[in-house]
Amino acid sequence: MSEWQIGFVIAVSFFITVLIAPLFIPFLRRLKFGQSIREEGPESHQQKSGTPTMGGLVFLLSIVITTLFFVQLFGSVGPETILLLLVTIGFGLLGFLDDFIKVVMKRNLGLTSIQKLIGQIVISIIFYIIYVQHGLSTELSFGFFSIDVGILYALFVLFWLVGFSNAVNLTDGLDGLVSGTASVAFGAYAVIAWSQGLEETAIFAFAVVGAVIGFFVFNAYPAHVFMGDTGSLALGGAIAVLSILTKFEFLLLLIGIVFVAETLSVILQVWSFKTRGKRIFRMSPLHHHFELGGWSEWRVVVTFWFVGVVAAAIGVWIGVWNL
Repeated sequence: MSEWQIGFVIAVSFFITVLIAPLFIPFLRRLKFGQSIREEGPESHQQKSGTPTMGGLVFLLSIVITTLFFVQLFGSVGPETILLLLVTIGFGLLGFLDDFIKVVMKRNLGLTSIQKLIGQIVISIIFYIIYVQHGLSTELSFGFFSIDVGILYALFVLFWLVGFSNAVNLTDGLDGLVSGTASVAFGAYAVIAWSQGLEETAIFAFAVVGAVIGFFVFNAYPAHVFMGDTGSLALGGAIAVLSILTKFEFLLLLIGIVFVAETLSVILQVWSFKTRGKRIFRMSPLHHHFELGGWSEWRVVVTFWFVGVVAAAIGVWIGVWNL
């Protein structure tokens, strides 16, 4: 796949999102699919109440259309495309159900944590079954060497897909934060997949980049639409699959450093409060800590973007250099 073909994939995905979103956002408003803001969150966020959510449906549609079109155009649909779309659509549907319960049934927390976890585990198990049926590698890469862990790879898949889908979900708390950081992270893995000659995987990743940048046009501060769990769970699962297919699993800890930091802040906050009765951060996830410290929402978002870009650049250098 040449550079101009890459640009074409990104452009098509971008324009599909940009064309669909202005039609979809008013539709969400008419259905009163507005986001409810948690009372325990920063007070400044209460003004966002009623902003349409489930916007992830827009870029997910764009991703699926663009991926299937270009994969067929340049070859045929293989196991990589099936696996990527399985997790993306599966986690997206799980997130949609969560969002639907929140906005339609007026249950602000949506699915219970157990219900969501069961859904994530089921999708991850289906992914693993298809993965091994196609004879794909169960090796874990540790930089200069790899270890075939056999059936234990199933446990890794469960932990990785569930963990990163939740990590991106936790990060989705400020206008444009996930849109920006996800487009950078997917761009990094797109370059790595392309350099490896994994055409299907690269097409998908570049399609995500274009679709999410297109969504950012409407999600930037002040956001006209939120992606909701529909989008964030799907993106988290998809980036985890990309790391698996490129066999640079643990590189995601660097490329997705913002998602990792946000998740660790929540884990540490809960641990500290339960064991010591004290909070480490003003509020978790981490972006709220900086907000309550006096940073503007836009300053937090741009700073996290910058960290994501630097980490992704280093990740690409490591990934391509290791080839």
